[in-house]
Amino acid sequence: MNIPLFQFENGIKVPMFGIGLDQVRDLELAYNSLIYAFSIGYRSIDTASAYYNEEAVGKAIKESGIPREEIYVTTKLTADDQGYEATLKGFSESLKRLNLDYLDCFLIHWPGKYLYIDTWKAFEKLYGEGLVKVIGVCNFTKKHLDRLSKEASVFPMLNQIEIHPYFQQTQLAAHCRDKGMLIEAWSPLMCGGIVLKDSVILEISEETKKTPAQVILRWHYQKGYRTFPKSVTPKRIKENINIFDFSLDLTQMEKMNALNSHDFRIGPNPEIFFER
Repeated sequence: MNIPLFQFENGIKVPMFGIGLDQVRDLELAYNSLIYAFSIGYRSIDTASAYYNEEAVGKAIKESGIPREEIYVTTKLTADDQGYEATLKGFSESLKRLNLDYLDCFLIHWPGKYLYIDTWKAFEKLYGEGLVKVIGVCNFTKKHLDRLSKEASVFPMLNQIEIHPYFQQTQLAAHCRDKGMLIEAWSPLMCGGIVLKDSVILEISEETKKTPAQVILRWHYQKGYRTFPKSVTPKRIKENINIFDFSLDLTQMEKMNALNSHDFRIGPNPEIFFER
């Protein structure tokens, strides 16, 4: 399967679609899910220190038989590891668990309140040393990005934020684009929530002969967002990736855009979710 690529200004290319492993703490389940995903064309993985499955990711990569340079690995720094020295240590520990020599992408999982500037300085060091190909952030609001822009030598290349049809964050997405950032949508299917049963989604599903999940993931792709839906079920893993053989027309896109309720957030609000 040929998954479309996005190219950063530094020349690094990233698949616009991948598999997420949020909170899959059963290492055997995470490993088996990845091995199956690799077999049907997935080449991008999104994990995190806080997901407690980096060891399984590393094992699956090593045993997949796929050349390392063909796999794009993202992991994230947990809040407990924020701060300059703690970040360097946390990165080293993640790299060891993943059994890798370098990371394709390293992200600050949550901005927190005090330490993300010092944390970012460590990210810049890792990037400068070639240990990470792409550095970015998760859940950063305009306020966080504006402060970081005054301090950073290398601006974040992407922002991973909660986006789904009921919570589209259009202003933040536009701000990120203005800054040249790739937008990654976490919880693109609203964690399998009520959006999958929305009448508009079901209508478009009928029109396209695609499942509601495929319709939503295709909407994300046509908006220019990178997605990595979580699944450990082979049927769903296969279903999720089959979104590149159809398109949504302008009317269908507009109907889905109109579903935005602005305040239908399912995750924590980064403005008040201050871990450190």
